[in-house]
Amino acid sequence: MSLMIILAEAIAEGLGAVPFLLLLLQVPFTAVLLSRLCRGAQRQPPIKPRQALAHQAEKITIVVPTRNEANRIEPCLTGMGQQGKEVREIIVVDSCSTDGTADKVAAFAQQDNRLRLITDAPLPQGWVGRPWALHSGFLASSPESEWVLGIDADTEPHPGLAAAVLAEAEAQGYDLLSLSPRFKLRFPGEWWLQPALLMTLIYRFDSAGVDSAVSERVMANGQCFLCRRSVLVQLAGYTCAANSFCDDVTLARVAAAAGFKVGFLDGAQVISVRMYEGAGETWQGWGRSLDLKDAATPQQLWGDLALLVSTQGLPLLAVVGLLPVWVAGDRSSLMLMLALGLNVFLLMVRWGMQFAIAPSYHWPRQRLSSAQFFWLSPLADPLAVLRILLSSWQTSIQWRGQVYRRSPFQPTV
Repeated sequence: MSLMIILAEAIAEGLGAVPFLLLLLQVPFTAVLLSRLCRGAQRQPPIKPRQALAHQAEKITIVVPTRNEANRIEPCLTGMGQQGKEVREIIVVDSCSTDGTADKVAAFAQQDNRLRLITDAPLPQGWVGRPWALHSGFLASSPESEWVLGIDADTEPHPGLAAAVLAEAEAQGYDLLSLSPRFKLRFPGEWWLQPALLMTLIYRFDSAGVDSAVSERVMANGQCFLCRRSVLVQLAGYTCAANSFCDDVTLARVAAAAGFKVGFLDGAQVISVRMYEGAGETWQGWGRSLDLKDAATPQQLWGDLALLVSTQGLPLLAVVGLLPVWVAGDRSSLMLMLALGLNVFLLMVRWGMQFAIAPSYHWPRQRLSSAQFFWLSPLADPLAVLRILLSSWQTSIQWRGQVYRRSPFQPTV
């Protein structure tokens, strides 16, 4: 015990200024975080499946971008086929898949005459594959459709999705509306890591169901992305997001800045998604665009990174470092007590948020042992924040066989 006391006293002498510096950094960002979380308490409830009304018939064109999705597109195709009369057509845009994706789509097209497959032209200079495919689908869509609904191939649309998102957009006057999904996870590593990565978005931006009053802070999700056709016409399709790896957020912010009403709601009851297999793919895939640098100015990105480091990345490390000093050392230091108390509070907030996001996950009975790692996810927060930092400085991104060059902290819009 005496050795622990001597060690704690030595650390306390060496880290005398650390509690003050922590407070200086963390207090203002904690206030920002709490203001956002308080707004989240007033968010709109998850939307529910609906049936289309008579006047909503054939109002929507669904566009699905694909590239080598044969192993996971079947739930998406099945789900789209279960949508009702509100869907005029379903356009699957294939970007030269080599794994039989086109054959699988063609087989489903024989069962649903609304479904057709097109192949987009070679990727032009200055475009990323996904927005190019969506743009190609928009150009090929019927001018009589009032809305274009982008759906990712790895999603599982539930019956009543299209009618629900359409009804919500019409009722609240949205010009662009996207939904957050219910996540399907499988392995312990992804149950541990993925919620921590998701939390980096919640800490930086308002929760789904809270409308942002500032266009630069608007959030969106391209996995389920409904937009008025007239808005896309005015914005020249997806050209404003051509070079963006977060094309959904980029397009939504451009639309909001142009005066259109943009919404982001909880769609956990109408659409599910399984994005990646295991912690390795989760680390690589989520990190590809999670920094959102393509839709933000360098100043916004720096501010978001500072908030993440101070309120999500540091608390666990600070408590682990300061608690032994407080237990075995001098307990009369006010700065030490305040810094330790603040970081314990931030950890309590973080675990509380873990309960708040639990309904956004599918809890399979046969894999409950793996799913329990979800509750340990706050322990992955320093890694999640590190992933955002690394992604922010990343100068090249490899995706779907293409290598894209990026400058750190350089937005595309």
